[in-house]
Amino acid sequence: MNQAQGAIDAARAAGADRLAEAEFAAAVDALTRSNQAAADRDYRLALGLAIDSRERAQNAAKVAVEARADLRGEAERAIAEASTLLQRALSQLDSPDMSRVNPRSLRPPRATVAAAQKALQEARSALGREDYAGVTTALGDTSSQLQAALGLIDTAVSSAQPRRNR
Repeated sequence: MNQAQGAIDAARAAGADRLAEAEFAAAVDALTRSNQAAADRDYRLALGLAIDSRERAQNAAKVAVEARADLRGEAERAIAEASTLLQRALSQLDSPDMSRVNPRSLRPPRATVAAAQKALQEARSALGREDYAGVTTALGDTSSQLQAALGLIDTAVSSAQPRRNR
C-alpha cells in the first residue's frame, strides 16, 4: 500500500489529477478500497487492490507527462506563429514604402500590432508558468487578427499614390 501511495503522490506531482483525471481517480479509489480490505482483514484482496492502484497511478503519471508535452508543444507553436506574424507586420510598418501611405489608413493595423505585442507578452509569461490554457487564452485570435492587419497594410501600400516632388 505504501508503494501505491507513493505512485499516487508521484502521479499527482506529474499533474495526473488534472491531465489524466479518470485514471488517477481509479488509482485513488483502488487504494481506498485496498485500505478498507486491509481493515476488514482481507489481505489478499488488499494486496491485489494496492497493486492495481500502483499500476493505475503509474499509468496516470505517464499519460499526464505525455499530455503536458503535447500541450507545451501546441502552446509553443501558437506563440511562434503569432510572433512570426508580428515580426512581419512590424517590418512592413517600418519599411520605407510606408512614407507614401496615408497615416490614417495604418491606424487599425498599428493598433492590432500593439495588441498582439501585449498578447504575446502575456502568452510567454503563461508559458513560463506552464499555464498552457493561459497561453491559448492570452493569444485568442491574435494570429488571425495579425493576418488581417497584414492584408490591410498590403492594401494601403498598393493603393498609395507615389508622391510627386515639386
